[in-house]
Amino acid sequence: MDMFNLQGKKAFVSGASRGLGRQFTLALARSGADVAITSRTLQSLEGTKEEVNKIGRECLVLEMDVLEQGSLEDAASEAEGHFGQIDILINNAGCNIRKPAIDVTWDDWKTIVDTNLRGAFFLAQALAKGMIKKGYGRIVNIGSVTCVAGYAGLAPYGASRGGIRQMTMSLAHDWGEHGITVNCLAPGWFKTEQNAALYEDKGWVEYVEERIPLARVGRPEDLDGTCVFLSSDASAYITGQTILVDGGISVGAIRALPSS
Repeated sequence: MDMFNLQGKKAFVSGASRGLGRQFTLALARSGADVAITSRTLQSLEGTKEEVNKIGRECLVLEMDVLEQGSLEDAASEAEGHFGQIDILINNAGCNIRKPAIDVTWDDWKTIVDTNLRGAFFLAQALAKGMIKKGYGRIVNIGSVTCVAGYAGLAPYGASRGGIRQMTMSLAHDWGEHGITVNCLAPGWFKTEQNAALYEDKGWVEYVEERIPLARVGRPEDLDGTCVFLSSDASAYITGQTILVDGGISVGAIRALPSS
């Protein structure tokens, strides 16, 4: 079990003020890591910081806008200056604008793809520089089941998440010789603040759950084990991979046949 121990490791989690970003932060802290966390506003990070401190780990809060390259580089530099190194990146910050494809605007596309894909690449680049010097790093890009499946109303979002999967493989090849692993953790259907409105539709929830072999949508804690695994030495020989944590929906299940 020592392979999963993150004691002494320093992690950086983007988009950690709420939802899955907060969950990833707490999972790392419980496993022993100190964490730098980011959001566009410092005030929104206070709740996450308090929870990390209760666990007994150090938490550095940083203001960062993934749409601004200078902001990414400044946050990475400040985190490295404070902790001396960053061993783990959870590349989580993202957004979505859910619309039928016919209604998607130029600016909608730009906002989603620039946030989810361009921002993730340049944050990874900024922190990989220090990891390369050290000869060690764990980069976990947060994707989605839309990395491998298409859904109506999610064209630009799915394009950005498919890009995350391809980017993960490319970076794994680029940086593997430096002791850096790069993997993609791809959640399925999880209720978050970003998509909470969907879950108010009981019919939609039933529709989705019928197609999930485990017969329920995800709970945030379902992601803890995979997050820690990909951040630890337990996954030292795994890189360039996309691991779906989706209850099995990506197998293509449809409504189950009645029992005979």
